[in-house]
Amino acid sequence: MPKQTVAEQFIDVLVRAGVQRLYGVVGDSLNPVVDAVRRNRSIEWVHVRHEEAAAFAAGAEAQLTGRLAACAGSCGPGNLHLINGLYDAHRSMAPVLALASHIPSSEIGTGYFQETHPDQLFRECSHYSELVSNAQQMPRVLQTAIQHAVGRGGVSVISLPGDIAAQPAPQRVFEHALVTRRPAVRPGDAEIDDLARLVDGANKVTLFCGSGTAGAHDEVMAFAERVKAPVGHALRGKEWIQFDNSYDVGMSGLLGYGAAYEAMHECDLLILLGTDFPYNAFLPDDVTIVQVDVRPEHLGRRSKLDLAVWGDVSETLRCLMPKVREKKDRRFLDAMLKKHAAALEGVVKAYTRKVEKRTPIHPEFVASVLDEEAADDAVFTVDTGMCNVWAARYLTPNGRRRVIGSFTHGSMANALPQAIGAQFLDRRRQVVSMSGDGGFAMLMGDFLTLVQYDLPVKIVLFDNSSLGMVELEMMVEGLPAYGTTNHNPDFAAIARAAGAFGVRVEKPKELRGALRDAFRHKGPALVDVVTDPHALSLPPKITGEQVSGFALSMGRTVLDGGVGKMVQLARSNLRNVPRP
Repeated sequence: MPKQTVAEQFIDVLVRAGVQRLYGVVGDSLNPVVDAVRRNRSIEWVHVRHEEAAAFAAGAEAQLTGRLAACAGSCGPGNLHLINGLYDAHRSMAPVLALASHIPSSEIGTGYFQETHPDQLFRECSHYSELVSNAQQMPRVLQTAIQHAVGRGGVSVISLPGDIAAQPAPQRVFEHALVTRRPAVRPGDAEIDDLARLVDGANKVTLFCGSGTAGAHDEVMAFAERVKAPVGHALRGKEWIQFDNSYDVGMSGLLGYGAAYEAMHECDLLILLGTDFPYNAFLPDDVTIVQVDVRPEHLGRRSKLDLAVWGDVSETLRCLMPKVREKKDRRFLDAMLKKHAAALEGVVKAYTRKVEKRTPIHPEFVASVLDEEAADDAVFTVDTGMCNVWAARYLTPNGRRRVIGSFTHGSMANALPQAIGAQFLDRRRQVVSMSGDGGFAMLMGDFLTLVQYDLPVKIVLFDNSSLGMVELEMMVEGLPAYGTTNHNPDFAAIARAAGAFGVRVEKPKELRGALRDAFRHKGPALVDVVTDPHALSLPPKITGEQVSGFALSMGRTVLDGGVGKMVQLARSNLRNVPRP
């Protein structure tokens, strides 16, 4: 029986850890690994056009499953291309293992062709980054990398020279059982008791939820009912907490809406649940604040805390519920629900009247129709920029839909490659990429990956021929928009030339039919929607005071452009408010 190579051993360990595919671009230093994949029926090589797309795809897969995903790049420039997608995965707490292939081991440190030092380069965007310098290190280094990625939630990088990958693997190696899922983390009794005392001592409690509330929807709703608390959320908490929520007061932050901001500032006790909300200007500084998070390094780094609780949101609330008294007074909750409904009613009119006849098409209208036509269990991948606005305001969560974006790293061009990872995970599930024309053009080469693998991703392209969010940022600074205009081709024609379905939409009445045709198409499809580049422009005259206050008012005033079905939800929740 022939001896196993280090590359084969590497792939065997990945398979044992549950990895089903390896995203990357082939290269000479990767040849032993790619060949090992070819001969292993339990794993697939996914040939993307750019390594950045490989990392984004792996990160999306990991976010959707919570399990380890993997990507690879060849030596030097090849693995350097991974870095942006790995940063995004790491900041999204997605367990990703990256293989950074390396130059021949005997040449390291000599300025060899394509030489870099990937074990050093990737340290800032990983929990673990190590060089395999001899065959005896395998598979222990790889196993350690997997434990870091899964256990701590984020990226691990293995730098492996091609010559070592081709060497025979040692016959006797130290192997141990792999940890492939994270445990639940329960706070200590003292912290639970302290939190219970704070809750019982407060008259007005508000909950503010982030992505750490994933899997804790029922616990959050039960606790909100017990203490009569309005529930707001950050952007990454929207998909987990907004649906079936009778206590919803909207979202805070730059894209915020509703009464979340008021509920956070007018309460006695603010409880931050699973959120590393980065905008401290939106957080109060004169109320009691408690933060609950499974990542202890997140505790207190955005605002002053009166109590830090290290634990899972679901476990914490399960432990807390029996120890707090039920509150009977709903006045604060009902007041915030009324404010929320009024805020939504006040802004919804701007983009819901006569929009079906206006050209260029309002992007808000596009997002609203997309929300209605997409499947109930669709996965949406969302480009950074104005597409974030449309996703935040118009996509309706229901507990089955997922929304993936570069919400923390804030990279352009994430939506298309993330859609690749989401679609490989399940070809039968509808995957929709909400792409901006700037982001799509940046990594447009990987549209060919969709065609090559016949992935039925549906790209809805918000084509306003500009970098819209950057224009807003310039205006806020009092600067004229400059360098933000894109001279775009007919993207639908490009899609058809590549062998995919493509349709261009310039009139609102054509939109719904075009989306339905794209969704019915069995392969990849692109709907190029020409949208209004001025949909969210500031007024032609703006005072210095307005500019300086824009950071706080942006989500509540300038970006007030409709909020989709959320106004109906707010109206429904008002029925629960007792009448005087």
